[in-house]
Amino acid sequence: MTKSKIVRMDNVGIVVESLDNVIPFFIELGLKLEGRATIEGEWAGRVTGLGDQHVEIAMMVTPDGHSRLELSQFLRPTVISDHRTAPVNSVGYLRVMFTVEDIDEVVSRLSKHGAELVGEMVQYENSYKLCYIRGVEGILIGLAEQLGNK
Repeated sequence: MTKSKIVRMDNVGIVVESLDNVIPFFIELGLKLEGRATIEGEWAGRVTGLGDQHVEIAMMVTPDGHSRLELSQFLRPTVISDHRTAPVNSVGYLRVMFTVEDIDEVVSRLSKHGAELVGEMVQYENSYKLCYIRGVEGILIGLAEQLGNK
């Protein structure tokens, strides 16, 4: 068996319309803003294949410091596709899942920021309480509360 060469997963990225609208939502969820930066130029476009680009990014980090969410707002080139209204079974669809404490309270807080349940809150056996919500800008987020021995 070949040993994996992966060291860690650094982050998951989501393209957004407005960092200023999305950052407060993820802060309310419990992430911290680790930093904000502008990435631009031909060198960056060589990585993404987009050519000359200008992107503002915000790196959000979970309270444990192990997981990061990179939010990107493209100023150049303009966004050409929007997958937010696609059903969750669409190929390539993005969803981020967070484990939370007191899922009902989290959903209540996030609903004040425009979040809506996608389906309904369900309990999986005696293990988890789960739901999907559409957050600010329609971003799909999964929430899970571990039940029993935490």
